[in-house]
Amino acid sequence: MKMKNRNKLIILITIAAIGFQSCNSFLELEPVSNSIAVNNNDSSAPAFNTASEVEAALAGVYREFKNEYYQLDYFVNGDAQSDDAYAGGDNPSNFQIDDFTLDATNTNVSRDWAYLYSMIGISNAIINNTMEITDPELTEARKTEIVGEASFIRAFNYFQLTQLWGDVPLLLDEVNSISAEILDDIFPILFPPRSPQSDVYDQIIIDLETARTSVNDNVIHKGYATTGAANALLAKVYATRVPQDWNKVESYCEAVINGPYSLMPEFDDLWNNENENCAESIYEINYSGGSNDGNWGVTIFRGLDWKKFNLPSNDLIKAFDDEGDIIRKEASIIFEDVTGSWSDVHYPQTEYPFINKYRIFTGERDQNYIFIRLADIILLKAEALNEQNDVQGAADLVNQIRTRVQLADTPANDYASMKLAIEKERRLELAYEGIRWFDLKRTGRAIEVMNQVIGADLLPIGYQLNSDKLLWPIPQSELDKNSKLEQNPGY
Repeated sequence: MKMKNRNKLIILITIAAIGFQSCNSFLELEPVSNSIAVNNNDSSAPAFNTASEVEAALAGVYREFKNEYYQLDYFVNGDAQSDDAYAGGDNPSNFQIDDFTLDATNTNVSRDWAYLYSMIGISNAIINNTMEITDPELTEARKTEIVGEASFIRAFNYFQLTQLWGDVPLLLDEVNSISAEILDDIFPILFPPRSPQSDVYDQIIIDLETARTSVNDNVIHKGYATTGAANALLAKVYATRVPQDWNKVESYCEAVINGPYSLMPEFDDLWNNENENCAESIYEINYSGGSNDGNWGVTIFRGLDWKKFNLPSNDLIKAFDDEGDIIRKEASIIFEDVTGSWSDVHYPQTEYPFINKYRIFTGERDQNYIFIRLADIILLKAEALNEQNDVQGAADLVNQIRTRVQLADTPANDYASMKLAIEKERRLELAYEGIRWFDLKRTGRAIEVMNQVIGADLLPIGYQLNSDKLLWPIPQSELDKNSKLEQNPGY
C-alpha cells in the first residue's frame, strides 16, 4: 500500500511541477489537462480569503473568454466543421476538422480540451469557496452573485465540452494540496472517468438555474453573466439534449424575448462596430484593443497578409443567392482581389471571399464577439413552436426575422416544410457565429447535409461523414495520463 501511494504521489508531484513551471500565480495558469488549482500549503486553507482575491479570480475566468478557444477555435469548430466554411489557411489540424479525418493527436483537439477544463477548474474554485469568505467587504448578496456568475461560466464550458466529446469527466471539485495522506481522496479528482452525457447536462442545468436566480440583469455591458444569458443558454441546452424538451425551450426563449432585448433595426447594425453591447446582444465578449486587449482572433479570418482560416463556402454563398438574401450575404461575406498573394481551388483570385461580420482586423483590433443574440433565440422559439405543432406561431417568428432583411414571408405551411425553413433561416441569419455545426448535430441532420455539400462546380465535395465522426476523439495525451478514460468509437 505504501508503494502504491508513493507511486501516486510521484505522479501528482510531476503534474503539479508542470503546472507551476508554466505559471506565476493561480490566475495565470496555462491550460493543463485537469486544470485544477494546486496549493502546496495547508490542505485546509481556503482558495480565497478576501473580497479582492475572489473578485480577481472571477475577473480572471471572464478574461479566459479571450483565450485561443473562444477567439479562434470556437468558430473553426462551429463553422469550418459545417457546410458554411472550408478550413482555409494552411493548418493541417484545421484540415482534419473540415474533412472529418480527425485523430486523437490533433493539436486543436488537445488544446480545446485543455482550455475548457482550465476555465472549469477556476470556476470550481470560485463556486466551492466564495460562500466561506469572511471578509466584511464581501456582502452575502455579492457572494451569491459571484457564485451565480461562476456557475454560468462553468455551464457554458461544459456545454462546449459535451457537444464536442459527448461523455466527459464531470469535475466539480478542486485540489488545494498534494500529500500522501489524502491521495485516495484526490486521485479520483485528478484522474476521473468520463461521466454519462446525461449527468453532464444535469449539472449544466443546475448551474444555469443557479445563475438565472442570482445574477444581475446588466443590460449595458453584455460581457457578464445575466439572467437573460442564463435563460438563453438554458433554451439552447434543452434544444440540444436528447430527448429535447420543447416546452422548456419555448419557456426559456419566452423569458428572454420578454426581457430587456430587441432586434436591431438593420442587420448590419450588429456588425458595423458602432453598436457594441446593443439591444440585440445577450452575451458579448468585449475587447478594448491594443497589445493588452486586442482581439487577434479576427486577424485569422480576414486580411491580405496571408491565407486566412474559415474560407466562406460555395454552398453557403449559393444558399444566400438562392434566397435572394442580399442584405445578410453582404453583411456576412466580403469579396477581395488576392491576385499575387495566394490561390485556392475553391475560388478565383480576383473574387476571393472573407468573413465580414468581424471587421476590425488591423490596428487596435478592438473587435467584439457576440456569442448569444436575440435573433438566435427567436428562431429557437420558432423551432420549439413547430415541434409542438404550432406552425403558424413558428411562421410569425420566422417572418419577423425575414422582414428585417427585406425578404418575403416564408412559404412553409406545414411541420416538415417549416422545420427546413427554420433550419435555413438559422443558417443565413447566424452564419459565422460558431453555431451551424451544432445546429446540424442537434437536429440530426449533420450526416445528410454534409454529405451533400456542393463545391464551386455545384457537385458534391465528397465528405464522408458517419455517426462515429459526430463526436471528437478524446485527446491521446489525456488517454496516456488517465487510464480511466475510454476513447470514442471510431478512433
